[in-house]
Amino acid sequence: MKTIYKSLISILFITSLFSCGDGTKDDASETEDPKETAQIKQPVNVTGREVSYSTDSVKMNGYIAYDSSFEGKRAGILIIHEWWGHTDYVRKRAEMLAELGYVGFAIDMYGDGKKADHPDDAMKYMKMVMQNMDGAKARFDAAYKQLASDPHVDPENISAIGYCFGGAVALSMANAGEPLDGIAIFHSSVQVAIPPSDKLQAKILVQNGAADPMISPESVTVFKNEMDSLGADYEYISYAGAQHGYTNPGATELGQKFNMPISYNLEADTTSWNKLKIFLGDLYPSGK
Repeated sequence: MKTIYKSLISILFITSLFSCGDGTKDDASETEDPKETAQIKQPVNVTGREVSYSTDSVKMNGYIAYDSSFEGKRAGILIIHEWWGHTDYVRKRAEMLAELGYVGFAIDMYGDGKKADHPDDAMKYMKMVMQNMDGAKARFDAAYKQLASDPHVDPENISAIGYCFGGAVALSMANAGEPLDGIAIFHSSVQVAIPPSDKLQAKILVQNGAADPMISPESVTVFKNEMDSLGADYEYISYAGAQHGYTNPGATELGQKFNMPISYNLEADTTSWNKLKIFLGDLYPSGK
C-alpha cells in the first residue's frame, strides 16, 4: 500500500506537469430568544433528484438539490467530488447547500457516475481527467450549463466547491477564467493543471489540513505568491492536526483499510463548513 500512497502524492502534483462529514448548523446564540428564533426561521423542504447531462462524447450523472418551499431563483453551487467519484458524500453536501438556500449540484467528472472502490481505480479515473484538461473543461462546462439552466437558479450567480481532486478541478477552472463568483476548496492541491493568470475572476477560499502530507509547504508558498502577484481575492486557511480528507466522515475507515494518511476531523469539518457559509453569504448577501 505504500506504493498506492506514493502514487497518490504524485498524482496530486501531476497537474503541475501538465502545464502547468457532516457540516453542522450554527446554534442560536445565547442572547437569542428561542421563540423569536423559531418565528424567524422558515420551513425548509429539500428536494433532490438525479440529472443526466453530457458532452459530445460522455454522459454524466449528477444530483441536484434545492429547497422546494421557496419559489424564487437563487444562487447555484457546483460540488466537485473527491477522487473516489460521485458518491453519496457529495450528494449530501448538495443537500446541505440546499438547506442554506442555494441550489447544490453534485457533478460527475468521471462520466456514467463512476465510483472507485479501490485507490487503484480512483487513480486511473483521476488521471483520465487530469491528463486531458480540454476534456475536463468540457465536462465542467456541461455541468455549469446544466445548473445555469435549472429553473430554480439565477444563472448570474454561480460558484463552485471541490474536495481533493474536485478542489484541483475547481481551482483549474477558476484559473481558466470560468465565470464563477467564487470557489471554495477543501483538502486540495493548489498547484494545478491550469496555472493562474489574469483570466482569474473568482474569489477563492482554500481550506486544507496542516497535517496533510499530500500538500507541501512549498506548493502553498508558490500558490500564495501567484495569487498575490495577480492581486487575487483569496484566503488560505490551514487547520492544525487535520489530515487529507478531513471533511469526509468515511475517510478514517478508508485510510485504515488502504493504509493511507487520510482521516475525518470533526472540528475541522465543522469549522470549515461554517467558514464556507460565511464565504457564500458574502458573495450572495441577499440569500434566497
